[in-house]
Amino acid sequence: MSYLSYPFPEGITAFSTCRDGGVGEGAYTSFNCTHYCGDNPIHVATNRQRLCADWSIPFNRLIIPRQVHGTDVAVIDEAFLALPSTEQEQQLDGVDALISPLSEVCLAISTADCIPILLYDTRARIVAAIHAGWRGTVARIVSLTLSRMRELYGTRGVDVRAVIGPGISMDAFEVGDEVYDAFRQADFPMEHIARRYAKWHIDLWEANRLQLLDEGLLPESIEVANICTFQHVDRFFSARRLGILSGRILTAIMRRGK
Repeated sequence: MSYLSYPFPEGITAFSTCRDGGVGEGAYTSFNCTHYCGDNPIHVATNRQRLCADWSIPFNRLIIPRQVHGTDVAVIDEAFLALPSTEQEQQLDGVDALISPLSEVCLAISTADCIPILLYDTRARIVAAIHAGWRGTVARIVSLTLSRMRELYGTRGVDVRAVIGPGISMDAFEVGDEVYDAFRQADFPMEHIARRYAKWHIDLWEANRLQLLDEGLLPESIEVANICTFQHVDRFFSARRLGILSGRILTAIMRRGK
């Protein structure tokens, strides 16, 4: 199975890619669609073409930012789409979250243990895709993205549906004291998101779910995939298992129709 699909309302396409069915080799075996992780560019292009064909995505409307574990949020609107491709690439460099009011635009986030989050505002019909590694989670990129949606489109948390996709689980995410301290100093409820084994472990799924709740989302509007990429490296890319020079999962969302 090349994809994991998500139960959003009708008219929304949302999925994560799996590792099978593409043309990659080695640690990129076999369905990597991300262009900046060291893979053969021809393989990446071939896999993207298959992805777009499988989901009926216009090839020039598959938007994949070059993420840096920051908090920059880009809006993909008609003005962005009108830019030359080189300028689009420049604007997507250093971006970790995407928002779009447009239909037939596929927002895609690359991960390999970090947490991908998809949002859909059912009232304003706005989609968003967020990359939340531990640094982005500490910096509350989920809250920042929803704040931008609220500022631009009047988004209310109660109207938003969310999916937290495959990423590293608390059991697998062992961290140093400095990471634990970063969460504690950022006022996360450590009793809910951290556990001490030989070292500290952090629950990134829960840390991001709590942000969604803080922004007004209803608990029943948040779907958590509960799939650990580290433990299921046969199906999903994991940088901790395969190394940094390996493939990435794409987690994407697109609104259909007008």
